[in-house]
Order: sequence, then structure tokens, then C-alpha cells
Amino acid sequence: MSDDNSTSLVNLGELSKPANTLIEKVSFAIGGVFEPWQIKRVAKAEAEASLIKAESEIKITDLHRRAMHRFVEEEANRQENMEEITKKSIPYLDETSNPANMEDDWLTNFFDKSRIVSDEEMQTIWANVLAGEANTPGSFSRRTVNLLSDLDKRDAELFQTLCKFGWNIGNFTPLIFDYQAPIYNDLGINFGTLSHLDSLGLIQFNSLSGFNTQGLPEKFMLAYYDRSLVLEMKNGENQLSIGQVMLSQAGRELAQVVRVPRVDGFYDYVKDQWKVHIPSEENT
Repeated sequence: MSDDNSTSLVNLGELSKPANTLIEKVSFAIGGVFEPWQIKRVAKAEAEASLIKAESEIKITDLHRRAMHRFVEEEANRQENMEEITKKSIPYLDETSNPANMEDDWLTNFFDKSRIVSDEEMQTIWANVLAGEANTPGSFSRRTVNLLSDLDKRDAELFQTLCKFGWNIGNFTPLIFDYQAPIYNDLGINFGTLSHLDSLGLIQFNSLSGFNTQGLPEKFMLAYYDRSLVLEMKNGENQLSIGQVMLSQAGRELAQVVRVPRVDGFYDYVKDQWKVHIPSEENT
């Protein structure tokens, strides 16, 4: 990492009002986050001053010097990570969002957890969470942010894969009807991976009885990406099987920022699972 400030957010050019507001809010909450070159110079100067002062009082060892320099470099890296995450969040801000309404405590906790994240793909996930909270304060709980900090890249990729099977049935719900079916297994969704996501606190996995949604109207519409499906509850039925997986609160919140392609053939697979509920005029 160099001292060049060309990638700093202050050099992104003319920003939208929500972007400017977000930068001001983040800077206020965690203190001057968008002046990395200045922070590094100040930190190094303070470190050198501390060394000079200490040398006048005690003999500084090479170990002490290495520790001081390591601290400065670690903080510079964390500074860069925070800035990159914020920069990546800007394209996801709504024009009508007002980041000023974000809670300072939430931002402080967010950057305390995300500042060690250097992987670009993981930074993008964190950036989406930051933008989502800026767009609608209260969308992501501190518990969800803390859970995200415990996920490694493979965990995040696995959760994103699960979300490829998600339908809009009032809430976003991944439909896993048979964890042994090839349409799931071919993408790495199986008993072991679902159990792992359950252990992480992202889903509830019930491989035996599964889950149902109840209190349904006689006729309603569901959707898989841009494809809709009309279902009909016949003979007084008002519940529908939604498979073996339910998202936890944290899972539902994180699913909001997942952007993945659909699975080829999955619409027809689900349609077949629900064929008894498809109106006769639709089932031709």
C-alpha cells in the first residue's frame, strides 16, 4: 500500500447528495475515515514522536520499534478496508435515501467488524449491507452484522447459492423440497451444507417434516425472479408446503443484499411440486 491518495473517496468527483451524506455520517461516527493519507502521516509522526520521547526516558529495543511500526501499518490497512467498503456502497444508494438517519452506534459496530475485511467479494457484501442500512435504517440488526463478521468467504458463497432457489411468497424463501434432488446437489446444496448453514444461524433446516405457510387466500400469486405462478387452495385448504428450509432473521436480512442468477429449470421444478394447487386453466 502506498501513500497515494488517488483512490480516496474525496477524489471520486461530484457525488450525489445521499453519497455525500453517507460520507459525512461515517466520518462523524468513526472519525475522519476518508483521509487515509493524512491519517497515515499523522500516525507515523505520532509514532516517531513517541519513540523520541521514550528514548529519552528508557532504552527502546528493536522489538518495541517493530511493534510500533506494525501497529501503524495494521491501522493503515484497516483504514483502507473501511474506505473501500464505503466506496463500494455508493452505487447501491437510493436517490431518496437519507443516511443521516443511521444510528452512530450501528455504524461504529459495523466498521469495527468490517475493517479487517480485505477480500473484494466480501467487501461487496459488506458494502451492500451498509447501503441497505443507509437506504432504510433498521434493516440490519447488530446481531446480523456480528454474524456476518463470523462468515468466511465459503460460507457467504454457500448462502448465496442457497438464495438462487429463493421465491417471493410474501417473504423471500429458498424452496428446498428434497435436499437429495439433483437440481440442488448439482450446485452444492445437500444435507451437509444445509446443516452447516443452520449451525451458522442463517437458516432453520428440518429434513423430516419440513415447513408450511398457513392462512393463505383461496387464490394468490408467487414469483421466482420475473416469472409468476398462480396457485389455488382447493377444498378449504389454507396451507402450502414450502420445503425443508426457513431463513432465520439474520438470513432474511442478508438475503436482501444477495444478487445471484436464477437456476435453470427451477421454476418448472417448483411448479411440479405444487401441481395440485395450480388452477386447471393454468395447468395445461
